[in-house]
Amino acid sequence: METEFYSLTVNGRARTVQAKPNTTLLSVLRDQLDLTGAKCGCGTGDCGACTVLLDGEPVRSCIVPMKKAAGRSVLTIEGLARGTELHPIQRAFVECGAIQCGFCTPGMIMTAKALLDRNPNPTEDEIREAISGNLCRCTGYVRIVEAIRYAADLLRKEADENG
Repeated sequence: METEFYSLTVNGRARTVQAKPNTTLLSVLRDQLDLTGAKCGCGTGDCGACTVLLDGEPVRSCIVPMKKAAGRSVLTIEGLARGTELHPIQRAFVECGAIQCGFCTPGMIMTAKALLDRNPNPTEDEIREAISGNLCRCTGYVRIVEAIRYAADLLRKEADENG
């Protein structure tokens, strides 16, 4: 299979990459663009460690072929921070101790961002449902849920301050 050129927007920046059509978005992000926040946990889309936002929706980048990502907008964990200032969701994960080994954290945070973008005041059940496809072997999820609730509070306060 021949390689092709693909254009996409990654973290707000137009990028062109060369890959075979069945090369995964995760491979391109990690190997060509040096964006290593998304992790390859399972390679089958089951663990959520590779979650990124594709046009605002959480996807398992390990199973998204480049031909499906072409022309679209990708947001990775590296694109969340505002310069040197952590995004409120990142800050909440740190402050709530929702990070242990950290392997699942980028995928959890990106899933949380998608949830909070569409539902700024989720219930605990809605949070648990949203992250149900993201596996964590360290935390037991309690602190992750607390962090997402806290992030929702931070984001609402930020929105109120910015009018």
